[in-house]
Amino acid sequence: MPLFQTIKKTFSNGTNATVFVWKITETLPTLLSDIVLKPESQMRLSSMQSEQHQLGFLSVRHLLAQIGMTDFDLFYDKTGKPFLTNGLHISITHSFEFSAIATCDQNLGIDIEQQRDKIIHISNKFCDSEFDFLDKNENEYVKNFTKIWGAKECVFKIENQKGISFKNHISVHSFDKEDSKMKVLLNFEGSTSLFEMHPIEIENYILVFGIKL
Repeated sequence: MPLFQTIKKTFSNGTNATVFVWKITETLPTLLSDIVLKPESQMRLSSMQSEQHQLGFLSVRHLLAQIGMTDFDLFYDKTGKPFLTNGLHISITHSFEFSAIATCDQNLGIDIEQQRDKIIHISNKFCDSEFDFLDKNENEYVKNFTKIWGAKECVFKIENQKGISFKNHISVHSFDKEDSKMKVLLNFEGSTSLFEMHPIEIENYILVFGIKL
């Protein structure tokens, strides 16, 4: 389908970001028919074992068209972090039915996750202080864990440093279901950084994006 949603956000420090969301309903031939891939991208696509990953990869290339870019404008550094030839910062995510990109003149991160009960069973691997304010009896327990995971994934994408632990180094401040903004702290290698994250529910998914303040 065409572009599913566009989100514009101004963060508390005045920085502006735009998020483009694609709902993947097309087949592989359909997504391939309207784009041209550079040779290394074609090789990467061919090496993917999962059709789901191929669909996500191709839908991201369609999202690039929303900002006037193509696959030839997108590259990755040696750590796998994406960047654009025009200097605009970009972050990329996809999960099952959705893919999304976020662009900004400042380094940023984005993550989209399907809400699944599985996240409760692995929560002790990425949460610590967050257990102090989450109520296990809440109907939105899965949703809140998904927001926390997404926020921490965004911080990891922004910092892009080997050794960062979601559980030990990244902490999410208390929030409730009415909050449209989350504060996240990173304590790593003797320094502390504050991040602003914004969670949005899209169907049965949680999209989170944000920046370092």
